[in-house]
Amino acid sequence: MRSKCNYFIAALVLAVLCGPACAAPKALRLAHVVNEQDSFHVCALKIKEVVEAESGGELTVDIFPNAKLGDERTLLENARMGVIDMAIITGGPIINFMPEFGIFDLPFLFRDEAHAYSVLDGELGQGILDRMDKVGWKGLAYGERGFRDLTNSKRPVVKPSDMAGLKIRLMENPIYVETFRALGANAVPMSWPETLTALQQGTIDGQENPLNVIVAFKLYDSQKYMTLTHHTYSPNVVMMSHRAWKGLKPDHQELILKAARAGAKANRDVDIQKAAEWLEFLKAQGMIVSQPDGEAFREAVKPLYEKYMEKFGAETVLAILDVK
Repeated sequence: MRSKCNYFIAALVLAVLCGPACAAPKALRLAHVVNEQDSFHVCALKIKEVVEAESGGELTVDIFPNAKLGDERTLLENARMGVIDMAIITGGPIINFMPEFGIFDLPFLFRDEAHAYSVLDGELGQGILDRMDKVGWKGLAYGERGFRDLTNSKRPVVKPSDMAGLKIRLMENPIYVETFRALGANAVPMSWPETLTALQQGTIDGQENPLNVIVAFKLYDSQKYMTLTHHTYSPNVVMMSHRAWKGLKPDHQELILKAARAGAKANRDVDIQKAAEWLEFLKAQGMIVSQPDGEAFREAVKPLYEKYMEKFGAETVLAILDVK
């Protein structure tokens, strides 16, 4: 009994003398669904770098790419429950939990990257991040998936009528599905891990994603045609489980927020720097790249604006369109 008591006394003294330096670091689990060549992983690595360099050994970040911890819907649900600590999530699936996030998915809403950044980093975008608290997440920062383009294995697409009958994979997002139905395609909602197999087997004809995804996942192996539709700008969200966030000390919360913003910036920077390089690479792999009739595409999706202006508020949608 005395020896056990002496052991606990010694442990207490050691803890007091060592302080935080003796405590085991808290490991944060950060997940995303794409591979290590993708700009999401650039974001994750930057977050890890900042957190581990500036936490004095108190925090570490373990990264789980390639949907190792589940598809994006699973990651969103697990973040709500506190099963994972952090995630980098494409904007599309968030709409299933936060319908107001869908405003960013309206087709042809953003003119260019600068326009998107001004909106997302401004009052409206930050307000939506703040409202994630009510869902069970802590919204930290917007990175990007980027402007999305169409690929397919069947034929060039330069006008909406060229899409008739094409089976196009989309994120499980009603606005995306309605957009492609309005353009004449056979819209097929599907998780990303399933998509890769479906493209290889030819059970779907095409998909839509930014250049970085088309390069990182070698979609040129199954997709011969690409159309630079830029139909939607897709942000991603660097988020944390609200439970995990509340369990952090205030100084660690500040550090996580700083790291997330640094990761988001690294994500955006690599996309901007490499866009032209990626496009030339895809052409070199044999992809036939087309410029669409942009006015015809915008005209085809006008009915969505009539519907969703009522849902999101015409004043808000017009305010986004008017941002300089």
